[in-house]
Amino acid sequence: MTVMLKKVDSDRSKASTTGNGSAEGKLGRPILTVSLMALGVVYGDIGTSPLYALRECFHGSHPLPATPANVLGILSLIFWALTLVISVKYLLFLMRADNRGEGGILALLALLIPRQHLSPVQRRFLLPLGLFGAALLYGDGVITPAISVLSAVEGLKVAAPALEAFVLPTTILILIGIFLFQSRGTAGVGAIFGPVMTIWFSTIALLGISGIMRAPEVIAAVNPLHGALFFRENGWLAFLVLGSVFLVVTGGEALYADMGHFGPRPIRLAWFFFVLPSLILNYFGQGALLLIRPVETSEPFYNLAPGWALYPLVILATLATVIASQAVISGAFSLTRQAMLLGYSPRFRLVQTSSEEIGQVYLPAVNWGLMLTTVVLVLGFGSSANLAGAYGVAVTTTMVITTILAFFLMVHRWRWHAIAAGFLAGLFLVVDLSFFGANLLKIAHGGWFPFAVGVAVFTLMTTWRQGRELLGKRLHGAREQLEDFIDELNAVPPHRVPGTAVFMTGRPSGTPPILHHHLAHNQVLHEQVIVLTVLTEEVPRVPAADRVTITMMPEGFSRVILHYGFMQSPNVPVALRECGLLGLPVDLEHTTYYLARETIISTSRWSGMMQWQEMLFAFMSRNSLASTAFFNIPAEQVVELGQQVEI
Repeated sequence: MTVMLKKVDSDRSKASTTGNGSAEGKLGRPILTVSLMALGVVYGDIGTSPLYALRECFHGSHPLPATPANVLGILSLIFWALTLVISVKYLLFLMRADNRGEGGILALLALLIPRQHLSPVQRRFLLPLGLFGAALLYGDGVITPAISVLSAVEGLKVAAPALEAFVLPTTILILIGIFLFQSRGTAGVGAIFGPVMTIWFSTIALLGISGIMRAPEVIAAVNPLHGALFFRENGWLAFLVLGSVFLVVTGGEALYADMGHFGPRPIRLAWFFFVLPSLILNYFGQGALLLIRPVETSEPFYNLAPGWALYPLVILATLATVIASQAVISGAFSLTRQAMLLGYSPRFRLVQTSSEEIGQVYLPAVNWGLMLTTVVLVLGFGSSANLAGAYGVAVTTTMVITTILAFFLMVHRWRWHAIAAGFLAGLFLVVDLSFFGANLLKIAHGGWFPFAVGVAVFTLMTTWRQGRELLGKRLHGAREQLEDFIDELNAVPPHRVPGTAVFMTGRPSGTPPILHHHLAHNQVLHEQVIVLTVLTEEVPRVPAADRVTITMMPEGFSRVILHYGFMQSPNVPVALRECGLLGLPVDLEHTTYYLARETIISTSRWSGMMQWQEMLFAFMSRNSLASTAFFNIPAEQVVELGQQVEI
């Protein structure tokens, strides 16, 4: 006889897609305060683009002469790119697609995959496509700190040309400092992020106004005809420059991914009433400067400032780029944790840096990998102008993938007619594919690097997932039901000892092989036996009230299933302590945890994976973090039973 003590809501795949979210309420603060906080986290990346975006259009790999027609044409493209891509696509449309308040490409993917009416072909197509888009964000994660900090420090050359030799060393020191600080978390400096970015956006707006006052005719660039004329006059060269124009919208994916921190309303409020006006004023101010002095295309941002303000502006720009880098690095940590919990990454050591904010985590291995790659990038490319050639390929690819996923969301989740969904997605794709095509031409100029990073991460994710599925089949096969195992024990009862034994297993049904292995070798069982499974649901968070399912069984056995969201960190001892409230008391001081440790051996026989994939999976498995640390289990209470598995 079995008794179910707690039943968890079975429809966990249901998620809000209204765009209202719940983050605003949980913060419990006035919306203006939350909007101020959002400035420091959400808009750091896109907010520092004025440092280099317009410069690259006239001084990059495909430079244009700063004629009035070209200046107005590029400013028109910038204005409408910010309007259509950021304002319409991300702020007004995609932020309606939230997975219980969380945004980002993985959350968007999680909304689609569980839908039963998606065909197997669609599911097999969408899953790897979404994973590839997520993997490409790692390429963005290493380039954003490099190009942002380097472009800020390059202001020293404008203030004092003799300081040019100090640009690279200063940039590297700042970047190393950023990564060294990660272990302390963002809570300590989070309070100043918003105010610093408020000062930053106010400053660039004032600089822009000062430039516009000198050439008010620049305002005419809001007319889209200037953009159309720019293409007619410059032809192929205009298409090439789109790769530089795209730099003004590179933060779109980041702000969508950060939606869960604050909710859509504060993010929209900050954008439409403060961030967007500040950016447009500054870009138009730089354009006005070029109308007056066309020769100053090397640093139009810093040339807007009076001489006395250059050093303070460099310091402020450096602070802003540090904040932008912090947001991207934290995003890489969050993405890695989601991949681990969803089964697409081996386990890494994870440190929760805040007892209040679950999203603040630190992964040392990811941190040092990002730091090393970023420093190598700065040394290898040498300037932000060279790095701009590598920037954009990964982000544009992710934007295209996001639009494709959004189409399927509209049809299968929101029940839009396919024609209406195709029309809207088609409009977005026209813009996305234009930027994508222009950025593909950057591959020879360094764009291959972030693309290679994305391909490498995607290969690791898919290899790990495929390997774990293959390993599960090798280990479990047709597994005996736990009820049948208990019945067999009644025939030949083993010796029982005091205490509790917790046998960890990845499947919520059947008898775990480690239980068979333990009984066969030790011929003894504890008085209380818990078969425990930790499941990660395809929702960001599972409420504490729905955390535990307990099934009581005869002979002191029970099955416990713990449910966590992909934004949560599992803690097995804490969950077991809560079992006492549900009628299953557990003495944690006298509990032994039994875990399996598989050693993967690659063989020449066909397993469904290529030979090199088998070897890669075996390497990742050997270096994966032990379950004890990942599930916060006390190491002194763990017994690991090893097993060699051939694949």
